Amino acid sequence: MTWLLVIAGAAVGAPLRYLTDRFVQARHASMFPWGTLAANVLGSLLLGVLTGSTGDERLHLVIGTGLCGALTTYSTFSYETLQLAGAGARLYALANLVLTLSCGLGAYYAGSAAAQAIWH
Repeated sequence: MTWLLVIAGAAVGAPLRYLTDRFVQARHASMFPWGTLAANVLGSLLLGVLTGSTGDERLHLVIGTGLCGALTTYSTFSYETLQLAGAGARLYALANLVLTLSCGLGAYYAGSAAAQAIWH
C-alpha cells in the first residue's frame, strides 16, 4: 500500500518538475539550466518544510519520496552540468554545481527552520 502513496506523489511531482523547468527556462535566453535549478531548489525547500513540520510517515511517502523525488532531479542536473562542460562553458558548469548544492541545501535548511518555528 505504501507504494501507492509514492506513486500518487510522483504523479504530481513529475509534471510539476516539467512545468517548472519550461516556465523558468522560457524566461532566460541562456544556456544555463535555470529551470532544473529552480525545480531542485523548490523540491529541497518543500522537503525541508516537510521534515521540519511533521513526522507523519504517510506524508513523508507522498510528499517527500513521491512528490519531491519526482520534482527534483540529480540525473538531469548531472547531465546538464556535463553538457555545459563539454560545450566549453566550464564557468556555467561550475556555477551550476555551486548554485545547485548551495541553494538546495540552503532551501532545505530554510524550509526546515521555518516549519519548526511555525509548528513547534
